[in-house]
Amino acid sequence: MSIRAVVWDVDDTLFDYSTADRLGMRAHLAAEGLLDGYDSVEQAIAHWRAITDRQWARFAAGEVSFDDQRRDRVRVFLGERLGDAEADAWFQRYIAHYEAVWALFPDVLPALDALAASHRHAVLSNSSLRVQDRKLRVLDVHDRFETILCAAELGVSKPEAGAFLAACAALELPPHEVAYVGDHPEIDGRGAADAGLLSVVIDRADAYADGEAPGPHRIVSLAELPSLLGADTRFGAPSTFG
Repeated sequence: MSIRAVVWDVDDTLFDYSTADRLGMRAHLAAEGLLDGYDSVEQAIAHWRAITDRQWARFAAGEVSFDDQRRDRVRVFLGERLGDAEADAWFQRYIAHYEAVWALFPDVLPALDALAASHRHAVLSNSSLRVQDRKLRVLDVHDRFETILCAAELGVSKPEAGAFLAACAALELPPHEVAYVGDHPEIDGRGAADAGLLSVVIDRADAYADGEAPGPHRIVSLAELPSLLGADTRFGAPSTFG
C-alpha cells in the first residue's frame, strides 16, 4: 500500500483546541462576571462544553446553520432569549479571549516538515471554512495544505463517508492512497476507516487501549507518523508546494 497524501483534522489534532477553549472561556467568564453562579471555573467550563457538544450535534445533523449553533450555545448557556446580534456579540467577546491563546501542538511542525517532500497534504474539518481558514493562517500553516474542506460548506460532516471521499476527490486520489489523521476514535478514526482511507488516531493522552481506537492505527505522537506512512525523510527536503 502506497500512501500519497495525508488529510488532517484540525481541532485537537493540529491545533490545541481544548486548551485554548478552556483558557479562553475562563478569561471570558471572568471578564463577563459569570463565575459567581458556579462552584468552580471547571464546573462552568464543563457546562459550556456540554452545551457545545449538543448544539454541534444539531449542526452536524443539518438541523441548524453554523452561525445558529453558535448563537444557541450562548442562549442556552446564559439561559436568556437573546437576539441574534446580542448572541453574536457575546460569542465574539469569547472568541477574542480564545484566539489570544491559540497554539499548535509541539509535534505538529516537525511532523509536517518530515512529510513535506514525501506526501501531499489537505485538511478536512467539521467546522466552517471561514473559521478554519483564518485559524490556519494565524497559526502560520495555511500554505502547508493544498486544499481545506469543511463540513459547513460541503454539506456533509464526519463520520459520513461522503466527507472523507470529498477530500480524496479534491486530491484526485483513491481512498486507499490517502491517510486521515484525527483525534476522535469514532468521528475521525472509524469514519475514515469505513470510507476506505488509512485511518490514524492521534491519542496524545494515551487514553485508548490498543485495539480500542478503530484506526486501525493509534499513535500517541505525530513523531510516529512518518514511520507509519513509510516516508523517506532522510534528506529533510522542503516542500515544493505553495
